[in-house]
Amino acid sequence: MSGKRKKNLRGVLGANVNVFDTINIIDTFDRPGDASADGTYAGTGTYAVAFEDEPGKRIPKAGAFAGAGVGRARAEFSVFEAEAKGPNASAGAEASMVGAGAMARAELASASAKAGPVGVKVGLGVDTGASVGLGGVEVKVLGTGIKIGPETSISLLGSEVSCCVM
Repeated sequence: MSGKRKKNLRGVLGANVNVFDTINIIDTFDRPGDASADGTYAGTGTYAVAFEDEPGKRIPKAGAFAGAGVGRARAEFSVFEAEAKGPNASAGAEASMVGAGAMARAELASASAKAGPVGVKVGLGVDTGASVGLGGVEVKVLGTGIKIGPETSISLLGSEVSCCVM
């Protein structure tokens, strides 16, 4: 894709290849299969992991999260994952060897799928937060913001236009 530019609207539909998720393949290549579905859900938690030879625990990281919603289905296996959600709200913060960030999110509905570093998401929602790392620097307030890095994007009220020159 050398020299080509990629543009998309992400508030409704987004597709991307993420540098950070490419590195995370180290953490998920041997993840066992799992699937779940929830009518209503709520949860909070914290974590701190480092250098354990288990899926999701190889790259040192620490974080906290909280989320609640109505309707969620999720499946994952190795570097593949898919999720569909109804109305929901969540917040989280994480620091790792490859970046740090915090983001709050509210969505009416979304569906997403990932295969390693390649992801696609369809939904309607707004994000507020910031992150910095190998994927670049990102700042958003109520779905409006900017990301500068290997993939540069501008978001306006939940819709996003991005450009990636490889």
